[in-house]
Amino acid sequence: MILLIEGKNMNKKFIYLLLLIALITFAGCVPGDGKHTAEEPAGFFWGVWHGWIAPISLIGGIFNPDIRVYELQNTGWWYDFGFYIAIISGFGGISFSRRKRKKVVVQKSGNSD
Repeated sequence: MILLIEGKNMNKKFIYLLLLIALITFAGCVPGDGKHTAEEPAGFFWGVWHGWIAPISLIGGIFNPDIRVYELQNTGWWYDFGFYIAIISGFGGISFSRRKRKKVVVQKSGNSD
């Protein structure tokens, strides 16, 4: 569904506003932001989140060396599992419902007219 606002110019402004809000939201939850400590490490769900935003973290890390792709203060295996699942499935690597391809059979006629 596309939200129609008066004219194309307003649609572009709306899309830019949504992208800006998304960017600010993602920037607040990147690995290495100091939110997680040894007393309160990142767990499974933070691993999933960090896996989903890994490309954004990678680009952000170019401009800010404190931003990492992976949170060093984590719970261990569960964080790794969540991170791995998100990296693979977040971009379509795993598909539980795959489309079946229809096989097309071409039959040649015996007549060569």
